[in-house]
Amino acid sequence: MLTTTEQDYRKRILRVLVYIQNHLDEALPLEDLARVAYFSPYHFHRVFRGMVGESVKEHVRRLRLERAALRLKNGDQAVTRIALDAGYETHESFTRAFSAMFGRPPSRFRASRRAVRLRAAPSGVHFVPGGNVTSFRPTQTVGDRPMDVRIETFAPRRVAFVRHIGPYRQVGRAWEKLAAWAGPRGLFGPGTLAIGVGHDDPDVTPSDKLRYDACITVDGSFTPEGEVGLQEVGGGEYATFTHRGPYENVSQTLARFCGEWLPASGRELRSAPCLSLFRNSPEATPPEDLLTDIYMPLE
Repeated sequence: MLTTTEQDYRKRILRVLVYIQNHLDEALPLEDLARVAYFSPYHFHRVFRGMVGESVKEHVRRLRLERAALRLKNGDQAVTRIALDAGYETHESFTRAFSAMFGRPPSRFRASRRAVRLRAAPSGVHFVPGGNVTSFRPTQTVGDRPMDVRIETFAPRRVAFVRHIGPYRQVGRAWEKLAAWAGPRGLFGPGTLAIGVGHDDPDVTPSDKLRYDACITVDGSFTPEGEVGLQEVGGGEYATFTHRGPYENVSQTLARFCGEWLPASGRELRSAPCLSLFRNSPEATPPEDLLTDIYMPLE
């Protein structure tokens, strides 16, 4: 059982982690981050390292380099542009930092990863009725069966969430914590959406650093508490398709989408997490009949 002080510290660190991931293009001085977390600037960096396992500078640097790696892997943006967006003033300094982290310079990383298809952990949200469909693409054959991909706008959702750090196969722990907290408070209703958000690509981020948020939608009266934080997820255009079968096979459907449909679509992926929608319950549905709508963010 966490003490009140422990809950408060976790809530404040979670607040600053969300702030960092949403403001990676900004300077993020230590004083500003300490203010977000309501810590003294003098002690903030010590508390952050102790609770997160890396310094603020290391954390920000890693997230920016991992985002750069994703852009190299999934897009055609110039390396110089990617370096600037990652906070490096010169191509040379970016190349040194990137090589130290990924074991090869950006150009070689891009060349080697072209053939690597995007993987993601199964993450889910309940079916959202009445989605705002802006356009459709024809059904395309992918592998041995057709893949029906449509383009939709997904409105931002305000959510309460529990963050999991570590291998995606262990995200069930976050859902258990969230359910145990939300159930007694009556937060599960007919219109509640349960949203899973996988922030990182396992091809880029070490498994012990992968970030996943187990979320449920909440109204404007909700306030965060302890390990349960508050953020907004979704927003913008998404390519949407359905995976049928066990959740552990979702990555195969994602790979087919990214390896075959996406290159032929004329679209690019946006630097935002993918979402999935659970359309039926694993408690009442055989694994082979589970339906998961996957939302991939588009530029």
